[in-house]
Amino acid sequence: MFKKVIIHTRRGIKFTVLFLIAIFLIVGIVAFLYKPTYGVYINGEQIGYTENKSDLQHKINDYVKNGNGENNVAFVQVENMPEYKLCLLKKNIVSNDEEIFNKVKDMGVTYYRYYAILDNNVEKYYVANFEEAEAVVNGLKEKGSSNIANISILEKYETELKDLVSKDDAIAKLYVEPVKTVVAKTTKTSSGSVNTSSKTSSAKANLGISLIRPISGTITSRFGAGSSIRRSSHTGLDISAPKGTAIKAAASGTVTFSGYKGSYGNMIVISHGNGVQTYYAHCSKLYGKVGQTVSQGQTIAAVGSTGNSTGPHLHLEVRVNGVAYNPQNYVY
Repeated sequence: MFKKVIIHTRRGIKFTVLFLIAIFLIVGIVAFLYKPTYGVYINGEQIGYTENKSDLQHKINDYVKNGNGENNVAFVQVENMPEYKLCLLKKNIVSNDEEIFNKVKDMGVTYYRYYAILDNNVEKYYVANFEEAEAVVNGLKEKGSSNIANISILEKYETELKDLVSKDDAIAKLYVEPVKTVVAKTTKTSSGSVNTSSKTSSAKANLGISLIRPISGTITSRFGAGSSIRRSSHTGLDISAPKGTAIKAAASGTVTFSGYKGSYGNMIVISHGNGVQTYYAHCSKLYGKVGQTVSQGQTIAAVGSTGNSTGPHLHLEVRVNGVAYNPQNYVY
């Protein structure tokens, strides 16, 4: 009995040894023919193999952060990043890291960062970084550009990079020469005083108020236009309308002139504060009185054809410190 146990034990040991040898042989064969690698998947679809997922993913992450090294890249958006699954691959099959990387790049959307310089909330020019944008604003301030109050900076992120300009070019293109102060001829009447200077500016001043249309009608003569019936360029805007059409105040303010004024005919002037005034000329009737406070939209006069006029219309002017600005920058 004892002898049988020894025999069985020896057989068991022998079997175990043979089993281990078989395992080692199998492992050796597998190690000889195969190599551990990672299958790479995007959206569940296998796109290749990599032997070093850390290096590949680091390369992808760097691309997402910096793009291809182009200037002004903010980031690259890749909606679906690769997934990795460990597997055994025959040694004669090579990994395709570069191909995988290029497929990820093809799926990426590049976003560029740059800075827009705005004039009165309209994007005008674009520079590469905030330092240049700030330098443009400071440069316009130093030169005393008359539009500096309307200049602003906007950070932009877009999939297409705009044409960029240098800060010096932006300053040169945005600069607006300040309007020189002139001593205007002021005529006093029993109804108040009115500035009749022909000084105009094509720039857009910041009025600090919003204007509404005094009347609805057809524009018959624009700001700056020449005419055989005027000695200088047009200082306002002519809007044709039937005689008697109600003229409304473009903004609230105080009536500072109401009466007859030479070529203007019957005219009413409203002061809105900070040197801003609106003129309403060639009227058939004047309802506003000097010193009266009127509200925006209040009827102040009626359309006529008094003074130097060829037919019923409203001559509208917008003035800041006596200088006439184009009314179409604010209404119509």
